[in-house]
Amino acid sequence: MFEPSQLAFYVGVVAVLFIVPGPAVILTLARSIAGGPKVGIATGAGIAVGDALHTLAAVIGLSAILMTSALAYEVVKYLGAAYLVYLGITALLERSAPLDVPQAKPIAAARAFRQAILIEVLNPKTALFFLSFLPQFTDPSRGAIWLQLLVLGAIFVAMSLAYTTLLAFGAGTASRWLTRNSAIARWQNKVVGSIYLALGLQLALQERR
Repeated sequence: MFEPSQLAFYVGVVAVLFIVPGPAVILTLARSIAGGPKVGIATGAGIAVGDALHTLAAVIGLSAILMTSALAYEVVKYLGAAYLVYLGITALLERSAPLDVPQAKPIAAARAFRQAILIEVLNPKTALFFLSFLPQFTDPSRGAIWLQLLVLGAIFVAMSLAYTTLLAFGAGTASRWLTRNSAIARWQNKVVGSIYLALGLQLALQERR
């Protein structure tokens, strides 16, 4: 279905997006510092479940559209690419705020898990991200689109869970490191913005060959 080089490229892009501090990273760090690794892992697991639900929604919704015609497939990919370019430009122009891990009250792991699911599922930006990001790595010539989306989503969720678990165990060290290295705050938007722009432009250039 996927060539090794294609999967490696996808994994690399996702890995960079995870490394750059975002809401999921900050939430996991805050919960881990307040309640320990167990609560942090539960938070990361909740985020992963939320991402899995977004993946299923994308698979169901996009598959119904993409299987109708080749034109529908092209329209969806171009709209997704346009949205990624928009996110990229917005991130590049946005002024980066100092990284700060907020104080969080200790809560039970089960509650942290449920809260993380709700936070991730109810975030419309996350839904739009999955709807625009995943189709950029699909190709009708490689087989069923729904299966490709499912595989890409599963990889994303597995990497998210692995990364947040590592963060949970090293929360104190990671938080102090982020606080000391203020340069990360200045560059995080530029890194993410560049990735989004590259993905959007890559599609446009690829289609014109």
